Amino acid sequence: MQGNKLLVTFSPHERDDLRTDKVMLYVIYALIPAMGVSIYYFGFYAIKTYLLTIIFTLGFEYLFQKIAKRPVSLNDNSALVTAILLAMNLPPNSPWWLICVGSFVAIIIGKQVFGGLGQNPFNPALVARVFLLISWPAQMTNWMKPNPITKSFIFDAVSTATPLGASKTEVLTYGKIVSENLVNTSSLFLGNVGGSLGEISALAIIIGGLFLLYKRIISWHIPFSYIAAFLIIVVPYWFFAPEKTLDPIAHLFSGGLMLGAFFMATDMVTSPVTKRGQLIFGAGCGILTAVIRLFGGYPEGVSFAILLMNATVPLIDYYIRPKSFGEVESE
Repeated sequence: MQGNKLLVTFSPHERDDLRTDKVMLYVIYALIPAMGVSIYYFGFYAIKTYLLTIIFTLGFEYLFQKIAKRPVSLNDNSALVTAILLAMNLPPNSPWWLICVGSFVAIIIGKQVFGGLGQNPFNPALVARVFLLISWPAQMTNWMKPNPITKSFIFDAVSTATPLGASKTEVLTYGKIVSENLVNTSSLFLGNVGGSLGEISALAIIIGGLFLLYKRIISWHIPFSYIAAFLIIVVPYWFFAPEKTLDPIAHLFSGGLMLGAFFMATDMVTSPVTKRGQLIFGAGCGILTAVIRLFGGYPEGVSFAILLMNATVPLIDYYIRPKSFGEVESE
């Protein structure tokens, strides 16, 4: 308004200095605690995985954009975020060729073939993770036993099972969990467990998630609805059949649930625009994750759940779109 006159101008109608590269930089800052914990527990292997993923991912993005004669957009930091998230979805001792294939799938198949940043319907890092998990399940589930770098920076890669994997194997084999002390909640919370690089420490993920909330890069709607819907299914199931699954706290801190809720499902390109839509989206992710973990063959379910819900985003945005200014409901 100017005086009593209504000015009609071209969009955008709201201006902010929060550009894409700055948003991505905040996401990288938020991922630093989880990166630090993974390097602390897996030393050389973690650093190698992060470096190779960044080199391959940025390299594929640069080459594709050069070949396609598109402007090179490495300076928007989106490929760097994809690289770090992909590394966090890999085992610490991933072979170089697995990292190379995953980087190719994430950047080329998951992002560039759709037109680049803002056009991809699915989270690129999760597309790559699921592709690798289905294609090379042995390499993708070869978990290392954590060994702090205060003891040795380079150490023998001793394999171990994750609590989710061990409990699922026992339930499928014996019909119930037979091992005692399968889960140490404090280790799950701090990161002293086997698993993908970015999912071992719930504390580090929560710190990063709170930073994103503080900076308003994400809102509470997706993480809250994701975790709440997950617990609404897991808690009653555990109450009536505690011998068939981990307790809800262990579920919450195990696997990629926290990483998925705060960093993967909240991807602003592949999640709904409206707050009500985000609540539905997050709830769908939580329900699917719980169903896959409790009743499916895979011990984890976060990647599949988020990708399936990514596919529903256009539908959610269509039915949950706000009414236009001046529009009234038909009688």
